[in-house]
Amino acid sequence: MALLLQLVDRVVSSKLELDIDILTVGRNQDNDLVIDDIAVSGLHAQFEREEDPYYEGHYRYYLHDLGSTNGSFVNGSRVVARKELTNNDMVKIGWNEFKFIGDDYDKHEATAHILNNS
Repeated sequence: MALLLQLVDRVVSSKLELDIDILTVGRNQDNDLVIDDIAVSGLHAQFEREEDPYYEGHYRYYLHDLGSTNGSFVNGSRVVARKELTNNDMVKIGWNEFKFIGDDYDKHEATAHILNNS
């Protein structure tokens, strides 16, 4: 299962399993992940999980900025609409940093390595 690790000074302060199809993020209390930060919009972004059409039983994950004032960032680049996440991507929402850990990332990386060597 994919994880979202919240980092404070590069140390994991909390972790969240991405086990639902849509996880909303924002300052409002009705979000799945509430971030009490003035730089975060009321409904800022959402993490989306979709079944991988090429790899049965596995998922692809996306960050979708919902028109937030200050934006959402993946690896330092602003997400314009929706961005697919890969293992070890760094996500920034407001002043908050997260590290995305993909499900079964070891298996994907091993497969990619084998395919590159053939």
